[in-house]
Amino acid sequence: MTDGCGNESCTNQFCASCRHFLPVDKNSAAVKALELYKVNAKLCGPHKKDPDPDPDPDPDRPETNVHYLTEDSVSVILSFCEEEGDYAALIRVIGRVFSSAEALTHSFRKSSPCSAAGAAGGGDADTEGETAPPVDDAAGAAAAASPASPASTPGSASSPLVSDGDGDGDGDGGDLSLDVEAVRRVYERLQANEQTESSLVNALIYLCPNLELDLEYLDMYHTNRDYLNVFVLVMENGNLHSPEYLEVALPLFCKAMCKLPVDAHARLAHVWSRSGADNIRRLTETFQQLITFTIVSNEYDGDSLVNDDDTVVAATRCLKLVFYASILAGDLDVDHNEDSDDSDSDSDEITLQELLGEERLYRRGPRVDLLERELGVRTVDVRKPAVPFEDFINESVNEVVEMDKDFTFYKVDADSKFSFQSCPFILNAVTKSQGLYYDNRIRMYSERRITALYSMAQGQQPNPYLKLKVRRDHIIDDALVRLEMISMENPSDLKKQLFVEFEGEQGVDEGGVSKEFFQLNEAQYSLIGIVLGLAIYNNCILDVHFPMVVYRKLMGKKGTFPDLADSHPVLYQSLKQLLEYSGNVEEDMVTSFQISQTDLFGNPITYDLKEEGDGIPVTNHNKQEFVDMYTDYILNKSVERQFKAFKKGFHMVTNESPLKYLFRPEEVELLICGSRNLDFKALEDTTDYDGGYSKDCQIIKDFWETIHSFGEDQKKQFLQFTTGSDRAPVGGLGKLKMIIAKNGSDTDRLPTSHTCFNALLLPEYSSKEKLRERLLKAITYAKGFGML
Repeated sequence: MTDGCGNESCTNQFCASCRHFLPVDKNSAAVKALELYKVNAKLCGPHKKDPDPDPDPDPDRPETNVHYLTEDSVSVILSFCEEEGDYAALIRVIGRVFSSAEALTHSFRKSSPCSAAGAAGGGDADTEGETAPPVDDAAGAAAAASPASPASTPGSASSPLVSDGDGDGDGDGGDLSLDVEAVRRVYERLQANEQTESSLVNALIYLCPNLELDLEYLDMYHTNRDYLNVFVLVMENGNLHSPEYLEVALPLFCKAMCKLPVDAHARLAHVWSRSGADNIRRLTETFQQLITFTIVSNEYDGDSLVNDDDTVVAATRCLKLVFYASILAGDLDVDHNEDSDDSDSDSDEITLQELLGEERLYRRGPRVDLLERELGVRTVDVRKPAVPFEDFINESVNEVVEMDKDFTFYKVDADSKFSFQSCPFILNAVTKSQGLYYDNRIRMYSERRITALYSMAQGQQPNPYLKLKVRRDHIIDDALVRLEMISMENPSDLKKQLFVEFEGEQGVDEGGVSKEFFQLNEAQYSLIGIVLGLAIYNNCILDVHFPMVVYRKLMGKKGTFPDLADSHPVLYQSLKQLLEYSGNVEEDMVTSFQISQTDLFGNPITYDLKEEGDGIPVTNHNKQEFVDMYTDYILNKSVERQFKAFKKGFHMVTNESPLKYLFRPEEVELLICGSRNLDFKALEDTTDYDGGYSKDCQIIKDFWETIHSFGEDQKKQFLQFTTGSDRAPVGGLGKLKMIIAKNGSDTDRLPTSHTCFNALLLPEYSSKEKLRERLLKAITYAKGFGML
């Protein structure tokens, strides 16, 4: 594999004498030889050596013995090829260098490999023991004689991928030795020549298996941290999204990139985070293109899952690095975090779930994301990423992923199976809500089984539901008393499926009564954390209007100045003007560190942001401190006691849920409140018909014309009447699956509904006018459960 068999006509693809063979370094050759030995690979056939070997290659040709590339050497070879009118020399060099990890590691350095090797003796741990590859005198002399490019001149501006300092090798990518700007200029020149593209593709195809072997068996990254240069260099190729790469080369490269250890992944994310939003977007589009291309080129079903597609999985994992690069490059805030008040989950007691062997299904919260921990950032830490979150969602994945199986992989088989819930950025809110639904239902099922077993052991009647019996006129008192007793006596009952009964009213709770219960609560409460958690847990939508800071705080972030724009817009504008004011703040505004506000009853109250704040003036020097302390008081300190109780109640229901890991704050709002966009055309397209109705029936046509003619309030009333909520579910009205069933011929009876099943029972009225009049009366005056 290193010297060849000497037969120029050898057809063994693993022999160095084969004309299609691309050379490998000795380490890779040794590993490959062991692999071939294991599979009993065929050896080369016997042959007679030529007694008169070919003369030595022409030393004046610039590509002779070029083992690594610089911008200058590429320029020399290109100039030579242009003069000769033959690009064979360039193609050979590209094939030789781009197929060798060792050659790429030494190529396009900010300093020459010789200098780097010399520096190794000075104690550089990353390059210690390296020796520079030889360079022929002709190429070296020509490169020295040619004008140096700006990128190769000492002291020239470096790529934004690389920090200005020498870097301390702490894993943030600041010590990258690759001259990325030079790489970009070289790619631009190479890709202007069509003859080089196939050479780059073929070289990458050959390179990738060697990369995998290096990383899996030789731990090359920890041996030489400059090994990361290979991955940065290859990903600078702007044509990776083209079909030539998507079929074979890029999938192989993604699989090789996945072999990098987690600290290398973190360093790569840091490197890309400094490359600018445009480059992060290009990387995003490249991996998204590969995922989409692969999915549309294949068919998936219950036996062939997209989770088992190695290319899609590898590309998704690579996209995860770009996702975190986008977070690192965005408006990041890792400091303002709410104190964690999660209860201690460590206990010596053996649970019933453990006795049943089901503890993996019900473990507390999601597993730790190793990359997230290595980087020290979370998705919730960024307000505005470099690339919008929406750009990382791949609709092709969302269309083919089977969330019931994906959930099992996420919860039970994470060590052997890939779950897209481990990369939740690629899933839309609708798909993630399906995963949350399965998690909630399994926990409800678990509580039912445990309750049944305990009841059998104690000789009592099992009660597998969280039953609330309330009076409609005393819903606050009844609900709060009952929930408070449950939370104190047996909090685990909150994990059961909710079953609501209104005293003195008919109606079996198949979901519809629970919907009405939540609607009534929201109209009278400022919302209690435990009720909010129950709404998510039981998949009920609430018409609540919280500012986004509430959801951010629920997800673990404190309120900061930007949050005031949504929660307190007038105060936000005032403080913003203070920060932007260029005059003398102390003399012109006469403000101190004592603030005043009114309580719920209109009484004025004062608060000192600092001790004796009324005597500390706000000046040009401390105005930022004043704004920060003012904001912290309004959004955090002034509501600390109330919010802590609110959050505790919320977490009593959701603390074991993957909610915090899967969803961003704005998606949590969507889960709780539903979509505000009421697209009734989408509802019409997805509605099913029963009892003899079809979409072509005249009354159905009249019905939809009537609905579309309603105003916004009337449309909300119709939704409330039919589904128990005036909001669209996550994903919009198209996800509602409403049913319109025939309920007899023409009559004076009003339409009725089964909110549990989103079903409208519609008589076949004789005219459109009668249909409108009966429908409006039904949705306007309907309330509660009873016989019509």
